[in-house]
Amino acid sequence: MVNKKKIFNDPIYGFISIPHELILDLIDHRYFQRLRRIKQLGLTDFVYPGALHTRFHHALGCTFLMQQAIASLRQKGHEITETENIGAIIAILLHDIGHGPFSHALEHTVVQGINHEEISLLFMQQLNKEFDGQLDTAIAIFNDSYPKKFLHQLVSSQLDIDRLDYLKRDSFYSGVSEGIVSSERIIDMLDVVNDSLVIQQKGIYSVEKFIVARRLMYWQVYLHKTVISAEFMLVKILERAKLLTSQGENLFCSEVLKFFLCNQVDKKDFQEGNALDQFAKLDDYDLMGAIKVWSEHSDKLLRFLCKAIVNRTLFKVIISKEPFDDEIENKIVQQVMDTYGMNRAEAASIIINEEVANNAYNSAYDSINVLFKNGEVKDIADASDNLNIQTLASPVRKYFMCHPLLN
Repeated sequence: MVNKKKIFNDPIYGFISIPHELILDLIDHRYFQRLRRIKQLGLTDFVYPGALHTRFHHALGCTFLMQQAIASLRQKGHEITETENIGAIIAILLHDIGHGPFSHALEHTVVQGINHEEISLLFMQQLNKEFDGQLDTAIAIFNDSYPKKFLHQLVSSQLDIDRLDYLKRDSFYSGVSEGIVSSERIIDMLDVVNDSLVIQQKGIYSVEKFIVARRLMYWQVYLHKTVISAEFMLVKILERAKLLTSQGENLFCSEVLKFFLCNQVDKKDFQEGNALDQFAKLDDYDLMGAIKVWSEHSDKLLRFLCKAIVNRTLFKVIISKEPFDDEIENKIVQQVMDTYGMNRAEAASIIINEEVANNAYNSAYDSINVLFKNGEVKDIADASDNLNIQTLASPVRKYFMCHPLLN
């Protein structure tokens, strides 16, 4: 049977049409449908109750914006063939297909030594086999091996379609208005010079707002202290479950979650083993279903952590501009021992001592270039008369310690 034209009703952009049957076939594939069961913002809904949207929503939104961007560039006279158009749309549609449960929260805990971008590429390569090579162009664009480099920049850069959608979408669902960006105007101002994506001079203020919005959303949403507490507690749960499993404990969980608990899955397992097929079955539901059951487990620490997540009894967070010294950590460990009747090893194992960094714009990694009317191209940090942009180019680092509530 041949798929007919499909339209999705999106709360951000309205009706999103799917321009090609291949794209709809990919959306209907089980690999992509799994994104319905992976929340875009992990446990951010513990702070912002409306933030329950999924990677599926985000991917469809990116598909819409990519169509707008291609149309904008074509209108300015840049040649983009229909094959390249479909390839760019597929590349952005599948760019996050490699995310695991709760998105970034467990990225380096469920598996080791491989990130979601690398897993996305492996999924795309597997889909390419199933679809008889029809994803060749999309894969080349995604991994930046395609001759027209600006197409990859639309998928992955500091002013890419991914960021334009997630800022606006995450702002909408969280209710944090600081993240609202004018994605339509930025896309209208896109241009290409020497095979590199640029923004026309009259779009400079929209890009300034975009960079500021990204900084604000990181501190207010993505790196909110309570979100950090909840997501690192989730990491501690998985680490404890893995430890117990390695000691012979037969924990209740789905078969696919058991696979990742019992095995130290790394890049080699994805490339040579069956980890990709197993990963394609794993989502938020597997983990939350297990956590609900583990909240009654006989192991003190696993039960303690799981109950805290189920009942949202989250750890207290202390934030510092400098690393915490051993004296502070030892004092907190002792207080946890006294409050909860734990021994030192147990108390120390659940204390979270980490750091986070927020870099809204990094010109050393990849620049956002502004095209002036005289043909000159400048980095946004040099072109902007907004001193905040230079400031935002410097990373801000914070240290935090999370611990259970104390008497």
